[in-house]
Amino acid sequence: MSRILVVAGTDSSGGAGLSRDIAMAQSLNCSVSPVVTSVTVQTNQALIASHAVPPKIIAAQIKAAFDPAAQIPKAIKIGMIGTPEAAKSLARSLPAGVPIVLDPVLKSSSGGALMSLETLAPLLPMVTLLTPNLEESARLCGTCFNPEDPPDFAAIELQAQRVLDRGVAAVLIKGGHGRGARSTDHLFATKTHRAFSAPRLAINKRGTGCSLATALACALAQGKSLEEACGTAKSQLTQWLGTVD
Repeated sequence: MSRILVVAGTDSSGGAGLSRDIAMAQSLNCSVSPVVTSVTVQTNQALIASHAVPPKIIAAQIKAAFDPAAQIPKAIKIGMIGTPEAAKSLARSLPAGVPIVLDPVLKSSSGGALMSLETLAPLLPMVTLLTPNLEESARLCGTCFNPEDPPDFAAIELQAQRVLDRGVAAVLIKGGHGRGARSTDHLFATKTHRAFSAPRLAINKRGTGCSLATALACALAQGKSLEEACGTAKSQLTQWLGTVD
């Protein structure tokens, strides 16, 4: 069984965050070394409160997870970070040579703000794959997103290039918040593009971003290429969306 490191916050509702990450990883035959960055109080409707874990405790958790006597994680998934100081601690503490999938959780699906753009800055040059949705991609680039507008590939491509210019190796802009009969995710790396499409389901679940990023990390830990991981994770997310938790 492969192991991944998951850096994220807790969610008292169980709908997102570490609890959703662990559930997805276990369904894909991966174990998890959890690193808690924040303790949140959430329901399915609202983010009520958030308490950031001190950066030195975050660093200590990572050090323990990569102890030589333990099963070493083969990939890393980062979700909620919490504070700019926590991001700096992560940038100093995470090992080189391990694939990193960063889900830029700028706000929770229950509506509360969780991270700012400046929080992500120290980590971006380390990231193997950034996984913003359409709204997050627009915010990262300082542009506006209207969910009622049809998908605009030219705008998505421009946003991807701006993200790549920040030092990220690759970006997967997710189409789940868009319109149309199909949900299409766009993978961009230097001079390459690949689209991954699935039927759009009339289902609204919390934790979709967590689930996809975790599935990607599991696929990378199991030795899949980046393109293979994106295709596999897309299929696994679609399958999960059709199940009843």
